[in-house]
Amino acid sequence: MSLSRRKFLKGLATTSAASVIGPSLLMQAARAAEEVSPYASDGVWKVSGSHWGAFRAKIYNGKVQEIKPLEFDKYPTDMLKGIKGIIYSPSRVRYPMVRLEWLKKHKYSGDTRGDNRFIRVTWDEALDLFYQELERIQKDYGPWAIHAGQTGWRQTGQFHSCGNHMQRAVAMHGNFIKKVGDYSTGAGQTILPYVLGSTEVYAQGTSWPDILENSKTIVLWANDPIKNTQVGWQCETHGSYAYYEQLKDKIAKGEIKVISIDPVKSKSQNYFNCDQIYVNPQSDVAFMLGIAHTLYKEELYDKKFIETYALGFNEFVPYLEGKSKDKVEKTPEWAEPICGVKADEIREFARLLVKDRTQLIFGWAIQRQQHGEQPYWMGAVLAAMIGQVGLPGGGVSYSHHYSGVGIPPTGASGPGGFPRNVDEGKKPKWDNNDFKGYSSTIPVARWVDAILEPGKEIRYNGNKVILPDTKMLVVSGCNPWHHHQDRNRMKTAFQKLQTVVTIEFAWTATCRFSDIVLPACTQFERNDIDLYGAYSASGILAMHKLVDPLYQSKTDFQIFTELCERFGRAKEYTRGMNEMEWLRQLYGECREANKANFEMPEFDKFWQDGVVEFGEGKNFVRHAAFREDPEINPLGTPSGFIEIFSRKIDRFGYEHCQGHPMWFEKSERSHGGPGSGKYPIWLQSCHPDQRLHSQMCESEEYRATYTVQGREPVYINPEDAKERGVSDGDIVRVYNDRGQLLAGAKVSDNYPRGVIRIHEGAWYGPLNEKIGAIDTYGDPNTLTQDIGSSELAQATSANTVVVEFEKFKGEVPPVTSFGGPINVGESS
Repeated sequence: MSLSRRKFLKGLATTSAASVIGPSLLMQAARAAEEVSPYASDGVWKVSGSHWGAFRAKIYNGKVQEIKPLEFDKYPTDMLKGIKGIIYSPSRVRYPMVRLEWLKKHKYSGDTRGDNRFIRVTWDEALDLFYQELERIQKDYGPWAIHAGQTGWRQTGQFHSCGNHMQRAVAMHGNFIKKVGDYSTGAGQTILPYVLGSTEVYAQGTSWPDILENSKTIVLWANDPIKNTQVGWQCETHGSYAYYEQLKDKIAKGEIKVISIDPVKSKSQNYFNCDQIYVNPQSDVAFMLGIAHTLYKEELYDKKFIETYALGFNEFVPYLEGKSKDKVEKTPEWAEPICGVKADEIREFARLLVKDRTQLIFGWAIQRQQHGEQPYWMGAVLAAMIGQVGLPGGGVSYSHHYSGVGIPPTGASGPGGFPRNVDEGKKPKWDNNDFKGYSSTIPVARWVDAILEPGKEIRYNGNKVILPDTKMLVVSGCNPWHHHQDRNRMKTAFQKLQTVVTIEFAWTATCRFSDIVLPACTQFERNDIDLYGAYSASGILAMHKLVDPLYQSKTDFQIFTELCERFGRAKEYTRGMNEMEWLRQLYGECREANKANFEMPEFDKFWQDGVVEFGEGKNFVRHAAFREDPEINPLGTPSGFIEIFSRKIDRFGYEHCQGHPMWFEKSERSHGGPGSGKYPIWLQSCHPDQRLHSQMCESEEYRATYTVQGREPVYINPEDAKERGVSDGDIVRVYNDRGQLLAGAKVSDNYPRGVIRIHEGAWYGPLNEKIGAIDTYGDPNTLTQDIGSSELAQATSANTVVVEFEKFKGEVPPVTSFGGPINVGESS
């Protein structure tokens, strides 16, 4: 090792390995030097970041030996313990692989797709095949036959954002089908711009200090922040947990009342030791209408606020009174048998909401159901009737469980990212914009519909969408075989596809059902930069490469550069810059954007230190400017006001999303609803507690800390378990007409009768590729139904599902979710 190289490593380790402590992100160099030395016999420490937080990694002999949270993170998540298991997972995609029958038999039909039999090929062979398929599809069909719109949570890091790299490279070759919306908030982000003027779900919310100082009642409506803020879209700070501690103290002292509205006792409810109102699954809108009826009939609502800041209340009231639509008055007595809350308790709760300052905080799972637009719309109506929108500690939020929303923001600008599109003035190789009448953009959750029913016209958000005839699917850093619904329907769809290309670092079910699989490296095997704190913007973090890419994996940047070389666009793709040159540019642009308010060092100093801090943020109140002057600061709705009744939506003429919020019965609902006679159990598949969606499920040692007999846990009420002869630790078969899965029973009083939970993100592991094969690990989407929320959003309805379960009898099959493909040879 040369002296200059040794000096570089010494500087990198001594400054970045312990670059933060306490309230400050930066640590004195002397302190860092005391703690870390690259000459130490036990290795070198480096700084990086992740969705689970910033950390230090000890590197010895080219391998990550230990992970520790950086000292400034006072509330690190236990999930940091799973990072080593991601890097060194047995499920890593090690080499370029091609499906056996697709390669050897040139069989474009996919009747054996999913049998997991693959042949190892060279990188040149794999990229040649990828390029040849892009050429074939564009030549034989056109841009409407390629779907490269799948994107997801990706890995952290602004430059190596996998979706950007994939879509830029594919777009340089030719046009393709894209998507609109996402699975997380599809219904909410579509309805709320009509009601409150923005998506709200990704908006900065009122700062926690304002809530803690001013709120007297906080309603966590289907919201579990203690569980969910362990992770963030960018490198998470976990700063929210300091405010959770303060809130817990105020609850204990009786200064703030917190009520959790949820069918289950959430992690947050147990932490806060707060009250709970049990509501039957999927019945929140009926409960809300009973509340609104009480506020109206008892004249408790804020008439002046409604008159000043809202439109459409007069059109909504006849529905409450039963004088329009279904001619049923929405009294608490009407709501009681639907929602399971007694009529008098509904009235008591309504009166509490207007007694003092009240903050409504909604989660996202409540809108991932059939008619998922309605609870969010109705939540805004309740907030308007309470009349505290725009006041500190009052109003409504749809984001306080996400990425540190509520931490006072600094207002600093974060770094940009690698461009997603073709550069301005440039055209793709196949400059074909003829989509043959098909829509070039489709709702994200309707892509399987497109494969199965090409040419079908659907209604979406005021438009008509013609589903394209998909022949080729390109996926990068995204796992649609986790986030979509109804696995057996997906199997049927994938049999129709001609070619599926996946770029991934772990052998997910999406890889299993692909034809060409290219091994990307993890974020810990490349250099990058990231915003520290997605919403707080606390600083900029250097993500130092911990180890070299394992096996034959490459960065997404390298993979798509080499793809673009095959059609002469590599220099345009990279803009003539390598990885570190891109990081310098992105950092420099960020530094320039912040120069008026935040001093940032030169890149070399930043890269050596590992982090730049922006200091403490300033409090923010959601909708305060609108409340102060709705004429000067109107909302983004068509009228500029809160729209209780939307004329625009009403004109769409939709059956399942009309001019104001309404109660709609579901296609499936437990507790006496449709389908509950045969399948009486509601399956809740909310965000997991010990991974990020499907990320980290492959981390073998960490996964073993929560699985039951190697299976994903299914949480069951004790009485439901006893009735079916199920004991804690048993293997359980959960099933309905759509599919069946195995999971490990965890019996808990946190779950009421008629409700079970299996966290989404559990890796799908079918016994074989056949339709109806049992899932061996516990993926809840084996059972969920694939229907749109309504004609407005066409979003996922994953939580509209009923099932039954029983103790599994017979020989338990092995888990097939992990470990990679069946390697049947190498190309010759």
